Amino acid sequence: MRIAREAARLISEHGIRDHQQATSKAATQLGIAGKASLPSAQELEDALREYHRLFRADSHPLLLRQRREAALAAMQFLEAFNPRLVGAVLEGTADTHSAVCVQVFSEDADAVSRYLRDQGVPVRVSTRRVRLNRTLWSPCNVLHLDAGGIPFELLVLPPQALRQAPLAGAAEQPVRRGSISRLQEMLEEDKPAQPGSA
Repeated sequence: MRIAREAARLISEHGIRDHQQATSKAATQLGIAGKASLPSAQELEDALREYHRLFRADSHPLLLRQRREAALAAMQFLEAFNPRLVGAVLEGTADTHSAVCVQVFSEDADAVSRYLRDQGVPVRVSTRRVRLNRTLWSPCNVLHLDAGGIPFELLVLPPQALRQAPLAGAAEQPVRRGSISRLQEMLEEDKPAQPGSA
């Protein structure tokens, strides 16, 4: 779909993080009207993967691995808060503009930021409304930090959201997420071949 391909280009080249904004802008640029013609989240993810395969084949695998390794280190550091990787780094569509997005869980919304500051990690806090289920929206803290030049966003959720992932997108589907062990498996599966190995 033309809109999905153009939106993927806008996301990758211009760092547009809001996928709905990217698809709307792509549709406008292509002169296509009507919400019915906008791509689904899955179509956009597929277009992003295709874009990286075609135009970033040399750099994307290394960029993705670096972000996944950084995510693993951060999640191990935050293990007490049951971290779960979400978003572009998990899905394999991350680019140079992508933050590593991790969900963490605590009864005390400020406990994670206190923990990080106690460890000498500077954090900026914002708030985001999150759809915890089909009937409940809740304001949640988002912690913004930088680790080794890679931006991170930690979404602090109540413990019950560990059992049932928040909903996202127009289809209101549960957010896909990965645990520490799942991320370790992914890194093992994508391990670069050693020189001289057959």
